[in-house]
Amino acid sequence: MISNILYEQKNIFRFRLAVGILALLVACVIICDAMSCGNLRAQTGADAATDFKNLAIELSSARLGGESENKAQLEKALAYLDSMAISAVNSAATPDLDAINRRLMALVSQASPVGENYRLVKLGGTPAVYAMVINFGLGGPAAVRIYAGEPGRYSLAGQIDHYSQKDFLDSDIELVPVSPADLVFVTVSGRTDDLSTGAFAAWQFHGLAVTNLWNSDLLQQSSYEVEGSGFRIAYCSQVDDDRPSVCLKMSRDLYRFDAGKWKRMETAEVPVPKPATK
Repeated sequence: MISNILYEQKNIFRFRLAVGILALLVACVIICDAMSCGNLRAQTGADAATDFKNLAIELSSARLGGESENKAQLEKALAYLDSMAISAVNSAATPDLDAINRRLMALVSQASPVGENYRLVKLGGTPAVYAMVINFGLGGPAAVRIYAGEPGRYSLAGQIDHYSQKDFLDSDIELVPVSPADLVFVTVSGRTDDLSTGAFAAWQFHGLAVTNLWNSDLLQQSSYEVEGSGFRIAYCSQVDDDRPSVCLKMSRDLYRFDAGKWKRMETAEVPVPKPATK
């Protein structure tokens, strides 16, 4: 009788010991797995940023070298920037654009930083609509991505690139909000040569798509400024045919989004700048 009791107690002890060891092993596996996952996520994030920088270099180098553009590479790079922008604008009711843009600056490749920049701007609207201006390097390619939605539920809502907009000059672009209430803005392309030759285009975001309102010609010796709700451009309107770098006449136009249309409100002749002395 006593021997049977002792035997049962030994079995109970062995069972409890086995359960304890198993529980300890499970706990160790869970802890190690969590640590491994954390390291994997960090490694994946770092690898993704490195991959993006390499893509930016390849895209810019191909454009400068006159090689065919790899659309799949461009889409992959844009998708990475989209993920960063959407995560950032969904993280707070009022996103800190300065902080976001500092993070985007960290993506600029140190191997080819000239002309490469990524910047998030607020276009206007309620809830706010945001746009990312993307320049992969001097000479392009370049694009604009638009993000809209309810707070915490933003997503990609529009895009401007030379695939979606055949006439878009995707080189060294800037974005200028002109009428925030109407979500109207202007893109400025080029202006990196000695004569500041650039192309201007007006756009409006409707909530579901981006509409091209107007395109300028290539304008030599161009400059621009926002004036209230208007957009003013100065440019060479008459070039010396024998000396194309010499401007004979300068003009300045004022554009405004009025009654649902992009209109030139006025144009005037302005003095031709004197050539810079050497």
